[in-house]
Amino acid sequence: MADALIQPDPGLFIWTILTFLVLVWLLGRFAWKPLLGALERREQMIASAVDDARRTKEELERVQQDSERLLVEARREAEGIVSRSRGDADRLRTELAEKAKADAETITRNAEKQIQHETARAVQQIRQEAVELSVAIASKLLRRNVSREDNEGLIQETVKQLERREH
Repeated sequence: MADALIQPDPGLFIWTILTFLVLVWLLGRFAWKPLLGALERREQMIASAVDDARRTKEELERVQQDSERLLVEARREAEGIVSRSRGDADRLRTELAEKAKADAETITRNAEKQIQHETARAVQQIRQEAVELSVAIASKLLRRNVSREDNEGLIQETVKQLERREH
């Protein structure tokens, strides 16, 4: 009996090969083709994902370079704006200082003119009162009342004499 197991049986050998070939054909048709198709689809999906990742990385690098360029331009523009603003502020400060100085000079000149005018008016008024006082004293001394016309004539003559003395 031990020899029967070791002894090759041609019928069993043919049936084993035939079963093996049918099994290979069935596996190839129903298992390997779908497995190979799934593996091929997976390989394409992985290749597509790698391409997408590469494109995304390139796009990200491009966007990063663009943002860095924009940031540099924005900084440069901001520095220009700040510089122009400082220049404008300095120019405005200078203009305001000059205007304030001009206004102060104008106010000073006007005040000086007003002081001169008020001084001249006060001097004129003092002279007028001095003349009137002189006429009043003179009329008392003369004991007569000077007429209004005589009074005005005397006043004018006295004012002229006082002006000649001052000049």
